[in-house]
Amino acid sequence: MNSPLPSPAKYMIGPEPPALDPATVETLQQCETTMLGHILYWGALDPGIRANQGFGPRIAGRALTVQIPGPCSVMLHHAIGLAAPGDILVIDRLGDQRHACLGDGVAAAAMRQGIAGAIIDGPCTDCVELAELGFPVWCRGVSPMTTRMANLGGRAHVPVSVGGTAVLPGDAILADIDGVYVMQPEDAADVSRIALTRGQIVADRRRARGNDPLPLGQLSGASHMVATAMGDGPRD
Repeated sequence: MNSPLPSPAKYMIGPEPPALDPATVETLQQCETTMLGHILYWGALDPGIRANQGFGPRIAGRALTVQIPGPCSVMLHHAIGLAAPGDILVIDRLGDQRHACLGDGVAAAAMRQGIAGAIIDGPCTDCVELAELGFPVWCRGVSPMTTRMANLGGRAHVPVSVGGTAVLPGDAILADIDGVYVMQPEDAADVSRIALTRGQIVADRRRARGNDPLPLGQLSGASHMVATAMGDGPRD
C-alpha cells in the first residue's frame, strides 16, 4: 500500500499583529484617498476594486488578511472570529474571479464582530443587501456563484496580494468611494499628517486668491515648465 505523499498544513494562522495607534486611525479617517493619491505613487489598490453599489463610506483600520482558494471559504468564516473591533477584512482570492466569498450572511456575522468593512480581490454576492446592511465592500464585481465549506485550506494573518498590492497583517487601510490605500503602520501617521497639512495649505491659498482669473497653467506652474522647455523662459 502506497504511503500518502507529504503535504504542508492545510490551514495556517500567523501571529496577531499589533493594534494600530488610535491617534493614527483618527488622523487617517480625516483624509480622503485622493489626498493620498496626490503624494504617493504606491499603496493604492488597482481601480478594478470598487465600492459595491457605490456605497463607499470612508473607513480606516487594521488589515485582517485572509487567503482562501477557489470555492472554499472555510478560513474566512474562521478568521472573522479573529477580528478586533474596527478591523478591515482584506481577502486574497488567489486568482479566483468566479466564486463570491462574501454575501449578506457573512457580512452580518462580520458586523457582529465589529469588522468595519471588507476588501476582496474577487466578487461579492448579495450586492444590494450588503449596501442595505450598511456593510461596505470593495470588490471586483458581483457573482451569483458562492464559495462553500469545501475544506480546501486557507491562511489568515499572513502577507497577501490584493489589487496588485502587497498587504501585510496589521497594515493600515484607508478606503472610501474613490478607492483603497494600504500603508505600513509606521508610515500611515506621517503620510496622513502630510496629506492633511497639504490640504489645508491648498484651501488657504484658494481662499486667498478668491476669484483669481489666472489660467490654471500659471497657478500650477505648468505654463512656466512648458515655456522653459521651449526656450521661451528662464532655464534652471
